[in-house]
Amino acid sequence: MGFGGRSLLFCAAVLAGAAVAGPLRPFAEAALTNHQPQRILVLGGDADRERMGLHLARRMNLPLVVSGGTNPEYAQSLVRDAGLTQDRVRLDYRAKDTLGNFTSLVDELQRDGVHHLLLVTSEDHLPRAMAVGGIIAGSRGIRLTGVPVSCRPQCRDESLSKRVGDGLRAAAWVITGRDFKPWARRHWPQLFSAQ
Repeated sequence: MGFGGRSLLFCAAVLAGAAVAGPLRPFAEAALTNHQPQRILVLGGDADRERMGLHLARRMNLPLVVSGGTNPEYAQSLVRDAGLTQDRVRLDYRAKDTLGNFTSLVDELQRDGVHHLLLVTSEDHLPRAMAVGGIIAGSRGIRLTGVPVSCRPQCRDESLSKRVGDGLRAAAWVITGRDFKPWARRHWPQLFSAQ
């Protein structure tokens, strides 16, 4: 075996070691988990998402968390209409954006022993939500399974740059425990003027 082959083999061994015993271990656990879904997470912003989450919670007999959803009075009305009790549904209004949907809840989910989460959001938001959530939830060993909710005809394609930017924010949060968007907004406001 030549030098290039040994180098490749060495790199593969280092990555495998990191996945098994190092910082990538939770991501490997999340990817390989065989747990059935244990909770449903609805990313707020649309009553149709909440209705889908409530439908799934009733059908699958799973607890539901709605992060940043419709106003509390309307959300509680949806819960009653779905025939669920308030103790099976948690309304959480701490998040201000997609990153916050995950960072505000992930440690609690891990403490509760959640290994697999159904993620409900609009079909146009799902790719970015899965990227952000895959990084944040994956860092805690939690697998996500996406459940798209139709948004037609109001769907808005999200740009690749928004997905990559939020993915980088998520990675920075996993490494540092901080969201750098407020800092970046202060230092480079021109980057945010188009949003």
